[in-house]
Amino acid sequence: MSNSARRLIVKTVFATIAIGGVLGAIGGSLFAKAGLYDVGALDPHWQFAYTFLEYGMHESVRNHASDVKGEAPRDAASLRAGAALYRANCIACHGGPGVAVANFAKSMQPGPGPLIDASKRWTAPELYWIVRHGIKTSGMPAWKYHMSDAQIWQVVGFVAHMPRLTPQQFATFDSGVEPAPMPDLPATLPPNAARGQVALGQYACQSCHMIPGITGSKAYVGPQLAGFGRQEKISGTLVNSHDNLVQWIRDPKSVDPLTAMPDMDVTQQDAEDMAAYLMGLK
Repeated sequence: MSNSARRLIVKTVFATIAIGGVLGAIGGSLFAKAGLYDVGALDPHWQFAYTFLEYGMHESVRNHASDVKGEAPRDAASLRAGAALYRANCIACHGGPGVAVANFAKSMQPGPGPLIDASKRWTAPELYWIVRHGIKTSGMPAWKYHMSDAQIWQVVGFVAHMPRLTPQQFATFDSGVEPAPMPDLPATLPPNAARGQVALGQYACQSCHMIPGITGSKAYVGPQLAGFGRQEKISGTLVNSHDNLVQWIRDPKSVDPLTAMPDMDVTQQDAEDMAAYLMGLK
């Protein structure tokens, strides 16, 4: 076969792939535009789609958790602290011995599974990674910005211990223990816009604002933040500077007592990073 014939075959293959991709994109767009796919949660995902996504999720977690270092504590105080955190943040979706999930979680698609047998399916580092990073398309949130590493390990330790508890023991295991809030640690790192971009999404800022670079639906509750770094004022009151923006993010009512901007319990480090990102929007 001549070189020209080989080149023709290669060009034909690539052209076919390109045309197929374009036709597939057009077909997908028309399918979405027609609204034929039922997005309602009354009907579950197709089984092959669920199986494929679950398989990919398991392999992804195992891959990304392979370099996790740490160990779940097993002392009584840590287990009780983990139980309090579990009851405050996890039980609504995952239940526990003798405790059903909350009504809203019963109808989630896909449904969040019970964690009583989690330690049989996941290693401790894998459970840590799941709690810290969450799982896309499942409703499982990332707790990195809402629990410290120590607290995440406490939850992992309790999840591993939970199968040993009877329903009666589970009901009283954390009696008298209040779930500890996310520690408000001082900023120890220089402000970083890349971290701030992630933090803005993890504090759900895109729920009210349209923010360049942050994935989300169109939101008109708060002002758009495109070009925020060029603004002269914050909330029409403070001079727009990094430090003033940190104050506004952390304690908006100290700037404007009548503002609808809620207190999102943003840590000092996260506020510094978020301010760095927003001030860079020119």
